[in-house]
Amino acid sequence: MTTTPRLALTSAVLLLVVTLPAAPAVADDPGPGDPPGTEPTAAAPVKVDPTDPDLKLPEGATLAEAKVLDIKSVVEDQSGDERREDTNADVTFALQAEVLFAKDSARISTEAKARIAGIAEEIRKQNATQVRVFGFTDNLGSSAHGDTLSKQRANAVQAVLDQDLNSPSITFDVRGYGEQYPIADNSTEAGRKKNRRVEVTFPRTQQ
Repeated sequence: MTTTPRLALTSAVLLLVVTLPAAPAVADDPGPGDPPGTEPTAAAPVKVDPTDPDLKLPEGATLAEAKVLDIKSVVEDQSGDERREDTNADVTFALQAEVLFAKDSARISTEAKARIAGIAEEIRKQNATQVRVFGFTDNLGSSAHGDTLSKQRANAVQAVLDQDLNSPSITFDVRGYGEQYPIADNSTEAGRKKNRRVEVTFPRTQQ
């Protein structure tokens, strides 16, 4: 009886990202739909030796500059009223306007203050000293009205945060962007509801 020997095959795949001389690598710029102050901040901690023979780059090609991308974690409650986003650098809370204010109003409801208190507690946990509070609206009504209302709503949220935190070491950047920087489709009510929001962002220092 004869047996046929079995061959065990192994393969290793080395994935390389290369750029040819005609198309040099450039750093990512903020997208046109991103508000100012939300640019990626992570830096590459590891240097790659472009002369390493094991890389086997095509002749004339060079490695793109190494970098670490921001990792984003998004958690949204079932109702969609509140969303939390965590990146390597920042924590952002987005609260829908309906849970904070009455229609076309900048007066915060009693129920909404409990949600804002939870954000204040996270700011304390992260030992943040700089907080951004940005207001946004949908595209209904005039652009000027949206700008004014979004700023009034951002100011209202900032006032509650300031009272809860009661810390002179914390500085706030408060802005109203109106219908700019939508995160959903303004052609539907579901999309407009997501766009009517106040975002609170601060640096992430604790994992």
